[in-house]
Amino acid sequence: MHDITTKTLRARWLAGLALGALALTSGVQAETLQGALSKAYENNPTLTAARAGQRANDENVPIQRAGGLPEVGARVDYQENLVLPGNAFFSPKRSLNVGGQLTVPIYQGGAVKNAVKAAKYRVEAGQADLRATEASVFAQTVGAYMDVIRDQAIVQLNQKNVAVLRTNLQATSDRFEIGDLTRTDVAQSEARLALAEGDLRTAESNLIASRESYVRLVGDAPVDLQQPPALPNLPATAEDAVAIALTNNPDIDAANQLVNASRADIGVARASRLPKLSATTSAGYTNNLSSIPPENTTSENVTNSAQAGLSLTIPIFQGGRPAAQVRQAQSRTSQAIENYVAVERDVIAQTRGAYAAWQANERIITATQQAVDANALSLEGVRAENSVGTRSILEILNAEQEYLNTQVQLVSARRNSYVAAFSLLAAMGKAEARDLGIEGGALYDPDVNYQRVRGKVFDWDDDPRPQQVATDTRSVPAADAGVPAADPLPKQ
Repeated sequence: MHDITTKTLRARWLAGLALGALALTSGVQAETLQGALSKAYENNPTLTAARAGQRANDENVPIQRAGGLPEVGARVDYQENLVLPGNAFFSPKRSLNVGGQLTVPIYQGGAVKNAVKAAKYRVEAGQADLRATEASVFAQTVGAYMDVIRDQAIVQLNQKNVAVLRTNLQATSDRFEIGDLTRTDVAQSEARLALAEGDLRTAESNLIASRESYVRLVGDAPVDLQQPPALPNLPATAEDAVAIALTNNPDIDAANQLVNASRADIGVARASRLPKLSATTSAGYTNNLSSIPPENTTSENVTNSAQAGLSLTIPIFQGGRPAAQVRQAQSRTSQAIENYVAVERDVIAQTRGAYAAWQANERIITATQQAVDANALSLEGVRAENSVGTRSILEILNAEQEYLNTQVQLVSARRNSYVAAFSLLAAMGKAEARDLGIEGGALYDPDVNYQRVRGKVFDWDDDPRPQQVATDTRSVPAADAGVPAADPLPKQ
């Protein structure tokens, strides 16, 4: 039953996103959460930089593997003897030496094997970190998206409140002119209008800040943001959420791989006190360029040489360095193990906290909606009673303020609930592109680059010159506080 519910929610999520994409293609200038996430996935510099950093991390595997591969080198020397010793009448005046050497590592105490193993584990940890960065960018994008929607609604509410208070002030002034109200009533209306106009300016400032934050994350201005669809895969209980998080959270995966890598580092350190064996082959060619006089019968102008041999290095005493390196690697392994426990604790706390915040805000939405409805009726009643003289102007102003406050609280609770729910998915490891149905092309797969470079051995096999991937925002106009003429509190 739970699987059916999950599939239904996911289908509704994707359907909602698809409808938003259809609206974009039909010429309507609107932005959906799907569109915002897609733009952030393609253009956010934090994410594109993390991908580049992971590609650099991939190169550690071929770098470490190179330590176990043969090395080939060549040497060319030219020498001109400007002054010959007095007793060296038959020495060459010039010479050209050409040589080459091939060194093949045979045994290095397991240093290369363990270094490659550690590098592979760190590649896997980096891929998990990239997943975590992706989820973090998406969570920030969802937060910025919902901030804009919330702050637009708050601006609209404050605009409406200012308009109502201006009408009230005009009506109060008119009644004061005919002696029906006192100067105190007018002053109270003026003061409340001035405060409302100040609140409107603050709300407009907050909206501008939210829009600029959206631009920073998405790379484009927020235009007519649509209400987001319901989130899929939300757990039934906090225990379910924690169980999923312990299995899927990328931070836990990364910490686990770092433990494995640090254990392999111990093998690298131990190899420093073991023998090392390598085979060496070299050849040389010397040409004195006919600078030896022909009467010298003991020397030749051209000579060739070749050698082959084995080189065995046996460490006997190194001042305690190898043992210190092993102990250091062991301590770092202990540190990695403790870091894993800390990460696990953090994930559990984040998951439970996000679940609690989501549930609390769902209840706040229900309670605040009731308060909004009640305050609307109360305001209507106070106005009616004021018309027959049983309520004062101050009571009307207070009722209007209570109505505004609960409307703002409702808008904020809706935003907080959605962001907390998405943060819960992120803590569970379910807020990545593969989970959200990001469209617009193939998803970025970090393993593709790793498979491409892991076996490369050619010394001149460079990549193309680095180019900027993320878009800049210099051409995006500065945000303003303009809002559409719409109901700030749509029913959900």
